[in-house]
Amino acid sequence: MIRTLIHVVGHPFGLWALFIINALGTLYGFVWYESQLLVTPTIFIPFVPDSPTASLFFTAVLAALLLRKNSGLLEALAAVTLFKYGIWAVFMNVGAGAMGATLTWQNYMLIASHAGMAIQALLFLPYYRIKPWHLIAAAVWTVHNDIIDYVFGMHPGVHSVLMPHIDVIGYFTFWLGLLGVFIVYWFNIRSDRYHLKLPR
Repeated sequence: MIRTLIHVVGHPFGLWALFIINALGTLYGFVWYESQLLVTPTIFIPFVPDSPTASLFFTAVLAALLLRKNSGLLEALAAVTLFKYGIWAVFMNVGAGAMGATLTWQNYMLIASHAGMAIQALLFLPYYRIKPWHLIAAAVWTVHNDIIDYVFGMHPGVHSVLMPHIDVIGYFTFWLGLLGVFIVYWFNIRSDRYHLKLPR
């Protein structure tokens, strides 16, 4: 079942559909961050919109795949950040609900769309051509992003019921990023990985 789905998303029709969906989702994501970006110091702006930046990486990867090209660095950045922030947003929304917050349709939309981000990260790993240095660069990016978010206080907004636990959230986010790095290594870089070429 999973392997069939992997082949479906690698088909040109699947690539085009996901490219359009992710491009629109990326635009929506940057609009979502607009109010935070307006009060963010300029030097931190590239590191604030975490999820839209992850989907932007992936949209660029899809564009390259449609052109029958691979960009290992973009693929590593997309895979790690899609998984990390996809899972992160699901946990933040579900966690807020578990702690008594009222979840709206927007929360459920965020849960579904970010779960989709994480799933995409895993499904496309067999098509990527990531080298060790690409993954190292992605690891540096994700750790640096966590420092900006949780040391300099530029993290995405979370529900007020979660704010007393922001240090724990930062700790969780750090290890979630490293888990993403390990998953990319395990399923893409190691020698006996499952490896595919795009159908023509």
